[in-house]
Amino acid sequence: MSDIKQLEFVDTNVLVYAYDRSAGKKHLLASNLIKKLWQTRQGCLSVQVLQEFYVTVTRKVSQPLAWQEASEIIRNLSVWQVHSPQTDDILDAIRIQNRYGISFWDSMIVVSAVTMNCQIIWTEDLNSGQLYEQLLVQNPFCL
Repeated sequence: MSDIKQLEFVDTNVLVYAYDRSAGKKHLLASNLIKKLWQTRQGCLSVQVLQEFYVTVTRKVSQPLAWQEASEIIRNLSVWQVHSPQTDDILDAIRIQNRYGISFWDSMIVVSAVTMNCQIIWTEDLNSGQLYEQLLVQNPFCL
């Protein structure tokens, strides 16, 4: 039996719901997923996700977090595997955007997850069950 863990990438929307207490059932489902990924050490993120998370939880949710709290969450999440895109990743995202017909920003998320050898991406922005390269999209709110 292999000890290799299946890595799982978390998109911004899922991360936001995990910390947005006004999100009801989505908050519960997302926070449980994040807790599981903390415990198993299978969680992966990208710099893009952390940037989008900060802007969203401090400005766009109905009960915004203080910048200090959002900063602390990001600091804690920095122990996860975090991908910092490079120029080649942008070119790969353009290729993926054109191949699959998804947005450039979603393509950047896919590239980050693929680069980190993730098997699953948790998001509600892409079609659940869809494969992008070898990456399986899962919507935690539709399981």
